[in-house]
Order: sequence, then C-alpha cells, then structure tokens
Amino acid sequence: MTMTQERKAEITAQFGENPLDTGNTRVQVALLSERINELTEHLRTHHQDHHSRRGLLMLVGRRRRFLDYLRKKDVEVYRALVRELGLRR
Repeated sequence: MTMTQERKAEITAQFGENPLDTGNTRVQVALLSERINELTEHLRTHHQDHHSRRGLLMLVGRRRRFLDYLRKKDVEVYRALVRELGLRR
C-alpha cells in the first residue's frame, strides 16, 4: 500500500528539475496525487476505514493548497501539471 523508494524516485525524476528535487511544488503535487490514488483504491475495498478516509481528506487538502500556490505563482505550469496528472475532468 505504501509507495516504494523506486516509485518515488521515478516521480521525482519525471516532475522535478533533477532527480533530487523533492521540494519542488510540481514534485510534491505528483507525490501527493500518487498517495491519494493508492488510498482511494484502498477505500474502495475497505468502506468502513474512517481513519484512512480522514487521512485521504487531509492529503487532498494539502494538494489543493499546493495547487492554489502554483496557480498564483505560474498559471501555465499549473495548467500543464493538471493536464499531465489528469486532475480536472
């Protein structure tokens, strides 16, 4: 259920300036999206896991704040990231 180090390094290399760029907003949003997707799958099978549901809501809120910051800072980067991660439909 947890993200492996290899998967985290993959995401960091894909969305960051370099493979060690874990503080970049794009990387943080991508990592949060990966964790959110994993938790969503977990909750589909375990409907009554309310503690994980609360954690999911906290992760979604944190990702929302990062996206708001990114939208204020650079709209084009925000739009590209949302399109690449498939967040809006």
